[in-house]
Amino acid sequence: LDFIEQHPILINRPIVVTPLGARLCRPSEVVLEILPQPFPGPFTKEDGEVVG
Repeated sequence: LDFIEQHPILINRPIVVTPLGARLCRPSEVVLEILPQPFPGPFTKEDGEVVG
């Protein structure tokens, strides 16, 4: 983690921490697995793909 802190470009997805756990969210929709409440509907990713 120290190396990543010094070179953040090496990680292109965020590390998300919730009461249900922590995940490296790549692909981005894996964040849905650790949200404490269901996401209220579909969302559109950067590439235009609709998820949810």
